[in-house]
Amino acid sequence: MTVKDIPAVDKALKREFQAHAAPIIELIEAQTHDPFCVLVGTILSARTKDACTAGAVKRLFAAGGNTVDGLEKLSVAKLEKLIYPVGFFRDKARHLHELPKVLREKFGGVLPKTVEELCELPGVGRKTANLTVAVGFDLPAICVDVHVHRICNWLQLVDTKKPVETEMKLREILPVKYWKTWNSHLVSFGQTRCDPVRPKCEGCPIARFCHSPKKR
Repeated sequence: MTVKDIPAVDKALKREFQAHAAPIIELIEAQTHDPFCVLVGTILSARTKDACTAGAVKRLFAAGGNTVDGLEKLSVAKLEKLIYPVGFFRDKARHLHELPKVLREKFGGVLPKTVEELCELPGVGRKTANLTVAVGFDLPAICVDVHVHRICNWLQLVDTKKPVETEMKLREILPVKYWKTWNSHLVSFGQTRCDPVRPKCEGCPIARFCHSPKKR
């Protein structure tokens, strides 16, 4: 795959995306239209399947964790109980407990809109920050998780070893108009068809571009 193939690949990925349920973070945005809720949901979603994240988000938001003030009132123990069994739930509970204080001290309680500033918040790395900017604020950002990193390398669009390297390379070669949706399309594709161990290659709409060692 080359840069000139991006429009065709994105078109095929978009059709696949529309045929399946949207990723959990997209659903949170559609239901709340609140960047803070998107951030909290994204923190919870790391290393966790969407169905599990959805349950944790529902319980947390019902308990008031969908606002800075409400989240601040929840103890670490209460947060652990609400978000269990998401991956690394104890670490995430601690980060969520610290989030309101850091947000007030550094940004006056207003959620920042840049990746660099968001990364100053507890539990927020580049993937979480980029997804919050793209989905929560509807601004151009390239979120790279394991699916995006793997598939972009299988397509030979990039040749990178780490997700952060993939992000920086995509910033160079991917037209800005694809930045906000590239993650959503590839994450959905990775979850529903392009499994890292046993990908469903038969009938794959972008098979001709793929160079995966798992390709069958």
